[in-house]
Amino acid sequence: MTDILLGQVLSFHADPFTQGPEAARHETHGAVVIEAGKIAATGPADRLRAAYPQARVTDYGSSLISAGFIDAHVHYPQTAIIASWGKRLIDWLNSYTFPEEIRFADPAYAAEIANRYLNLALAHGTTSMCSYATIHPTSVDAIFTAAQTRGMRVWAGKTCMDRNAPPALRDSAQSAYDDSKALLQKWQGRDRLSYVITPRFSPTSTPEQLSALGALWAENPDCLMQTHLSEQLDEIAWVQDLYPSARDYLDTYEAHGLLGKGGLYGHAIHLTDREKDRLREVDASLIHCPTSNTFIGSGLFDMCLAQNQRVGLATDTGGGSSFSMLRTMAAAYEIGQLRGNPLHPAQLWWLATQGSARALRAEDKIGTIAPGMEADLTVIDLASTPAIAQASARAADIWQAIFPTIMMGDDRAIRATWIGGKASA
Repeated sequence: MTDILLGQVLSFHADPFTQGPEAARHETHGAVVIEAGKIAATGPADRLRAAYPQARVTDYGSSLISAGFIDAHVHYPQTAIIASWGKRLIDWLNSYTFPEEIRFADPAYAAEIANRYLNLALAHGTTSMCSYATIHPTSVDAIFTAAQTRGMRVWAGKTCMDRNAPPALRDSAQSAYDDSKALLQKWQGRDRLSYVITPRFSPTSTPEQLSALGALWAENPDCLMQTHLSEQLDEIAWVQDLYPSARDYLDTYEAHGLLGKGGLYGHAIHLTDREKDRLREVDASLIHCPTSNTFIGSGLFDMCLAQNQRVGLATDTGGGSSFSMLRTMAAAYEIGQLRGNPLHPAQLWWLATQGSARALRAEDKIGTIAPGMEADLTVIDLASTPAIAQASARAADIWQAIFPTIMMGDDRAIRATWIGGKASA
């Protein structure tokens, strides 16, 4: 069956951080043609309806059809502790994260939370994400099984820790390597699933464990590797104490084979000039997590780095305070304002779609609407509440119409979500 979706259609053919708003294409009366799970064509509605007379038509009126949102850094095991009160990073881990992650030794609980998280993400228009699991291999099985059932493109990996964590959440250098390798061989490239090598961060891994995971990455260079970098100043001081011979925080990864193309470095707020240069040289990805950076009091990411660096956008559930990429875009705008660099709505929308796809090195598959791309789509009501409706009604162009939804929108703005060419239930 061929499907045609009608509505306003927004897509990107370039990077708005270098090309400005002209990097986007907006079709006021547009259409998206879907065949066999992929986008077959996009363009004016009248032309495509004439070209595909037998297609099944879904008319979304004046709603906006966009590529689905892509969340480049989440902790699905923290779903149940989102919006817990008042802790900074280290206290957050000890008070909330670690006690909750211990529960994932129970496969049934892991499956329950994995399904709950994906349902919440889809309700907010998020069609793909890159997630940390826990040290338990069954936690990886749980998120991949739940994603596979829904036909989603998802990245995930076992979180590895062999020190500075409760005994129930520690593995070892050898078991981290062995478990990660087995999970990689089980899930990598299966349907729309990808394994990610996942040391939590340098404070919770010994040099031996980082080296073991660096060796695994060298053996599987097509995999991504995710970790945390320079989130808080007291964290950086802790890393200096634990790795006294390292030049800086990034060097604790580089010295053990964990810096390179395909690396995803979450937060990256307090970077030295050397770290910025090295991350750019190796074409690594930085992941901006604005709601968690403000909620946990970490600092303000420098979006100027996006001029010459792969940068993705992320909720960082559950240190982040929302499952919504709309709210995440709003927080990114607010942080840009505080840094004297307010982001245009085109840049914000791109970060949540094509920018995150580029960070995950999947820009040839997802993140924009174009022929040959996978049909992961989100349909946005640009008048979902009275406050948003009265603001968007005054809009002189598409960006003024979108911006109120960015700043005030939530799951009520999501009219529909399509995964692999199928409308999500």
